[in-house]
Amino acid sequence: MSDTERLGARQVRDEDAFDVATVDAWLRGAADASAWGDGLPDVRQFPGGASNLTYLLRYPNQDLILRRPPAGTKAAGAHDMGREYRIQAALAPVFPYVAPMVALCTDETVLGSDFYVMERLVGSIPRKDFDVELTAAQTRELCINTLDLLVDLHAVDPAAAGLDALGKGEGYVARQIGGWTTRYRNVVTDNVSDMEDLMAWLAANQPADRGSCLIHNDFRFDNVVFSDADPTRPIGLLDWELATLGDPLMDLGCVLSYWIEASDDDMWQFVRMQPSNAPGMLSRAEVVAYYSEKSGLSVTDEEWKFYEAYGLFRLAGIAQQIYYRYHHGQTTNPRFEHFWVFVNMLGDRARQVAGLPAPGASV
Repeated sequence: MSDTERLGARQVRDEDAFDVATVDAWLRGAADASAWGDGLPDVRQFPGGASNLTYLLRYPNQDLILRRPPAGTKAAGAHDMGREYRIQAALAPVFPYVAPMVALCTDETVLGSDFYVMERLVGSIPRKDFDVELTAAQTRELCINTLDLLVDLHAVDPAAAGLDALGKGEGYVARQIGGWTTRYRNVVTDNVSDMEDLMAWLAANQPADRGSCLIHNDFRFDNVVFSDADPTRPIGLLDWELATLGDPLMDLGCVLSYWIEASDDDMWQFVRMQPSNAPGMLSRAEVVAYYSEKSGLSVTDEEWKFYEAYGLFRLAGIAQQIYYRYHHGQTTNPRFEHFWVFVNMLGDRARQVAGLPAPGASV
């Protein structure tokens, strides 16, 4: 298997293509390209992302990563390339898990949108399954090391990174519930639940903020790069589009919304996006217990229901925003055709966590 195949990078989809020569010319003028080698880069696209588009630019002596927004209707404030670029550039001196930034382009005549370029972190990125063989003991170590990375991120001093202006002060929990409720209502289609019962439960049961720290908001295994020398050791954290200052338990709820464990049924295994079911992985309950112990932020089982239900609802909102674009012909990517099924699954699981009846059930 070639390195490109191992990375999962594929031919660029027609609707996501861009003028490589124009981007190359701009990039060589914006950065020191003396060590990259001559000629245009070989460009491939990473198919895994469902929000921003990510490309591999392979020069003779340097691999770069380009990030840009998708086409079509977007939620207000989403896909801010400048914000994502500046967060990583600011974090680099205090959090050694961000890729080196190369350049930010705000001239939409170059590619049709803002975009930024960074160096590729060389290592392994888990997708649905690992691309390296790991024992159960190694998998457990990888899982714990990844959770330690999350704890370390939450311990970063935002002021030391110059990121203290990211936050909006107290009320993060309330803003998230209100914001995601509005966003979900704006993209409901006739084949998904309106989730009004779940949104009402979240609004009625929201706790006060449990602190404020730097949170990633999309922390999952396929956004973590692991060392080739030691495949259990994280060396990088990717995709900072949603990072902000907020409640760390809300971030953990988002982490576990993706966490399909080995005991989940076949339908959940089918939609699984990461190897959280592998032998040696912690269960969802074990993740909460481990994070609580390491961070010193305790949460009871009853309290945790809100954060778990929130994470599932938020992921349903993200998936529905993407499906809405497909439903209205703003993208033809076949990956998104059945996202509505996933949205309904997430809503049903969130209701179960909250103790709400399933849609249509008698009470």
